[in-house]
Amino acid sequence: MPDDAQYFPQMIVPVGHVEPVARRIRAFLAGSVLFDTVRARYVWEWPGYPQYCVPAEDFTEGVLVDEDHTQKLSLGVARRHGLRIGEVARPGSARLWTEEAPPGLAGTVRIDWGAPDAWFEEDEQVFVHPRSPYTRVDALRSGRAVRVELDGEILAEAPSTVMVFETGLPTRYYLDLVHTDLTKLVPSDTATSCPYKGTTSAYWSVSTDAGNYPDVAWSYDFPTRQLSPIAGLVAFYNEQTDIFLDGRALPRPAPVSRTTRPRSG
Repeated sequence: MPDDAQYFPQMIVPVGHVEPVARRIRAFLAGSVLFDTVRARYVWEWPGYPQYCVPAEDFTEGVLVDEDHTQKLSLGVARRHGLRIGEVARPGSARLWTEEAPPGLAGTVRIDWGAPDAWFEEDEQVFVHPRSPYTRVDALRSGRAVRVELDGEILAEAPSTVMVFETGLPTRYYLDLVHTDLTKLVPSDTATSCPYKGTTSAYWSVSTDAGNYPDVAWSYDFPTRQLSPIAGLVAFYNEQTDIFLDGRALPRPAPVSRTTRPRSG
C-alpha cells in the first residue's frame, strides 16, 4: 500500500497527440452560441492538459472573422481569425488549422480559453481549461483523524476527513471548519479556480507566533457535482503545513508546478 503522502504523477501525454472528445462542447459569447459540437478534438499543444479544437463548420455562421494572417505554431501552420457576435469582438483569438498540422486537426479551430464568456461540457460549465480525460478526481469520506500544524502550533484537529485524490496532486484532506483554530486563520481576498472542483469561496492565511503565511488554506462552498462531499470544508496545503494522519506525520510533498497545474487543491 503506498504511503499516504505519496501521489502518482500526472500521465504525460505526448505533445501533438490528438484524440476525439466524447462529449458535447459549447462556448458562448455575449449571450449567444459560438459553436455547438459533438465532433471536437483534444490536442495537447503542451504537457499537462489538452485544448479543444472544433470543426470550423460547427461554429455559428459569421462568428469567425478571417484576419488574413498565417502563423507557424509549434504543431503546424494555422490561419488567424477573430471572433465577433454583434458589437462584441475578440480579435486574434482563434486559429484555424491548415493541412500543415497534425493528422485530424486540419479544418478545426482552436480558440483562446479566455475569449468566450463560458464553456460547457454537455450541460456543465468548465473552468480554467479543458478537463483532461487522463485526470481522475475522487472525494472519499474517511474516519481517519487528521491534525494540521505549522511552527509546532495546531491549526486543525479533526476526527474525520474527506480525502481528495487527484491525478498529479498530493492527497488533500478536507476538514470541518469547526475543528480548526479560527484565531490562527486570517481571511484572504484570494480566489482560484479548478476545472475539476470549481471556484474557491474562501482562502485563509495563517498567523503563528513565528510568522505569517499567505494563502495556506481554502474551501469550496459550491464545488462541482462530483466533488460535493467537500462543500464547506477547509483544506490546508500539504506543501506548507505539517499534517498528521492517525497520529503519523506525513512528509511534505514537493511544491506542485504552477505551469502545469492550477494552484488550488
